[in-house]
Amino acid sequence: MANVNVKFNNKNFLLSCEDGQEEHLEELLIHINQKFDKLKDDLGNIGENKLLLITSVKIMDEYFETKKKVDQQKIELKNLSDKFKELKTLVFEYRNKKEGEISQLTKNHESFQKEIEKNKEDYEKIIETATEEIENFVEKANSENSI
Repeated sequence: MANVNVKFNNKNFLLSCEDGQEEHLEELLIHINQKFDKLKDDLGNIGENKLLLITSVKIMDEYFETKKKVDQQKIELKNLSDKFKELKTLVFEYRNKKEGEISQLTKNHESFQKEIEKNKEDYEKIIETATEEIENFVEKANSENSI
């Protein structure tokens, strides 16, 4: 434990605190002194005990207001976190849906490509058959004309 000499209301006090917390304790006493001195200036000399009580009430009021704000911020942060999780879920659902659509489009594309290749082969066979028939017809016509 560390000992710290502090001054409050023009009186010296020796306070103990955890090692390493000396500066923090001094900082707190500066804040309390400022509050106490301001109230003393504002209210006049109404007695040390009453000024200490009012100072304590003001500090507790600040504490509770700060705590209330922190609690509100926690609620807002939780709400934002919930909304973020919801948005993240929607994004993943959208991505999965689009991946499914892309997969289906890829399958359709491959199917169309196979159908086009088959139609091309069929068309080439039809052209070959038609060409052979025309050649046979022309040959037959030429042989009949030459007789």
